[in-house]
Amino acid sequence: MSDHERHISAAEPEIARLVEVVGQADLATPVPTCPGWTVADLIRHYGTVQRWITHIVRTLPEERVSVRDLDLGLPDDVGDYPRWLAAGVRPLVTTLRATPGETPAWTFGPDQHVRFWSRRVLHETVVHRADAELALGREPVIDRELAADGIEEFLTSYPHHPRVAGRIAEFGRFGATLHLHATDGDGEWMITLGPDGTRWERGHGKGTAAVRGATSDLLLLLYGRYGPERCTVFGDEDLLSGWLAAAAP
Repeated sequence: MSDHERHISAAEPEIARLVEVVGQADLATPVPTCPGWTVADLIRHYGTVQRWITHIVRTLPEERVSVRDLDLGLPDDVGDYPRWLAAGVRPLVTTLRATPGETPAWTFGPDQHVRFWSRRVLHETVVHRADAELALGREPVIDRELAADGIEEFLTSYPHHPRVAGRIAEFGRFGATLHLHATDGDGEWMITLGPDGTRWERGHGKGTAAVRGATSDLLLLLYGRYGPERCTVFGDEDLLSGWLAAAAP
C-alpha cells in the first residue's frame, strides 16, 4: 500500500469521528483551542477546507485557488452545518482515491503531488477532531504512530507556507536548534533555524531548547493546542515559545 492510500485509509475513521463528535455538540459551544470560535465555526472551517482540497485534487490547478472562488454550498441555517459537513466526506475521499498519489498538483509544501493532500487531510482532521473533543471536555486520544507522522508532516509542510515562512524569518534566531523527544516510544526530532528556512531531521541531539512529552502532546504543542506545560522543557524557553508562535498554522 502506498503512503497515499495509507493516509486516505487512516483519514476515513478520523473524519467519521469528527463528524460524530460535532454532531453531539451544541453548535454554540466555545472551542478553547481556537480562541473566538464556536463548534459551528470549527465545522465551517473544516468543511471549507474539505471542499477546497476536493476541488484542488479534482481539477489539479497549477496555482493556488481561493476558497472565495468556490461554491461551498454553506447552509444559511447554522443548524444544518453538521449535515453539510457530513455531505462533503464522500466527495473528498472518492476524489482522493480516484487520483494517483504521484499526480502533480499545486500544494503549499515542497511535495507538489496529490499525495501531499491525502496526508494533509489526515492531520488536518486529527487536529480538528482534537479541537472538537476538547470543546466537549474530553481528552483526545491520538495513536502514537499517527501523531509521529503528524509531527513530521507539520515540520515538512508548514515552514514552507508563505505566511508561516515569513513569520519564522522575522523571528530569526538563526543557528538555534530545537529538540523534540517523545517519551512514549521511538521519536526524536532536531529542528534547526536558518536564513534559508527551517530544517529538521530525526535523531538525538542537544538543542538550544528541548521538549520531552508524549508524542500526541508534542503534536498538539506544535499546533498550539497545548501549551509547553503539558511537557517538560529544557534550555531556552523563550526560543521555544517564540518559534511555536511563529510556526503556528
